[in-house]
Amino acid sequence: MKLLENKNILITGGSRGIGKGIVYKLIEHGANVAFTYSSSSEASDLIVSELSSNKSLCKAYKSDASKIEECENLVEKVITETGATPATIAVINGVIKVGLEEEIISNLSKTKNVRKLSRADLAHCLLNKDTGATTVAATMIIAKLAGIKVFATGGIGGVHKLAEKTFDISADLQELSKTAVSVVCAGPKAILDIPKTLEVLETLGVPVITFGQSKLPAFWSCDSPFYSPLSLNDPALIAKSHKIREQLSLAGGQLIANPIPKENEIPFREIEPIVNAAAKEAIQNKIIAKEVTPFLLAKINELTQGRSLKSNMELIKNNAKLASKIALCF
Repeated sequence: MKLLENKNILITGGSRGIGKGIVYKLIEHGANVAFTYSSSSEASDLIVSELSSNKSLCKAYKSDASKIEECENLVEKVITETGATPATIAVINGVIKVGLEEEIISNLSKTKNVRKLSRADLAHCLLNKDTGATTVAATMIIAKLAGIKVFATGGIGGVHKLAEKTFDISADLQELSKTAVSVVCAGPKAILDIPKTLEVLETLGVPVITFGQSKLPAFWSCDSPFYSPLSLNDPALIAKSHKIREQLSLAGGQLIANPIPKENEIPFREIEPIVNAAAKEAIQNKIIAKEVTPFLLAKINELTQGRSLKSNMELIKNNAKLASKIALCF
């Protein structure tokens, strides 16, 4: 068995230079590879043709990873090609939408004053006919109503640093203990107090399952100093675990931590001091409540000179692939 056999990896800018070399090396080691290109398809078509004789799969997608709208559309395309059905969730003008057309996704990415919706304000948004993007908690609620058992996101919210003083704990954790949906993410967001987040999830009875490794991924980092409470390396087993929980009448869902591909990560030892610096600035500026996460993510993107945003897009696509495989096992 080859080192990366049965692993699925997406590379941005894989039709030339270092990216092209990475594609060839990953295929050599048994991985299935999807890569993006932004200009002519001639070079990418040649690569796919040259690698088509391998047992591994190789696909090319035209997409600009720096543009959120194109990233969202690419995620839906990747999901569709696995055989699953994508259903992006949002609230548009007071109407819950499960499955968004490309035009609506485009408009949503450009709309100002979009509300950030969780369990507490979902009904208020519908009442006022507002438009809102759903947090993990609100997405779980809507997914359950729509009969969706699995969904992919970037990372979950959790216990923020200095929560013993601010009591800033995301509603995502409570929702995971109430609503029977399996959530695929890249681990707790690295801006959080990860040990405390794990403690709360354990107290609430939420299974935290890392896919394919024993160390817990930390969003931008494929691993961290913390061990995962549970691990599984087969999407079918993750789906089976969900079914067994249903048979036992256990409330709540599963949290699936899917490591970002190593070539797309920012190592934990590198990102941690940046996160701490951003968190310190948030405190100094008295940023509180729902404004904390957007402030931290923007500040970290600034401090990493855009690397964190690029990694964020890669991990979302990677999560969509795993979620699709799990969904197909139901």
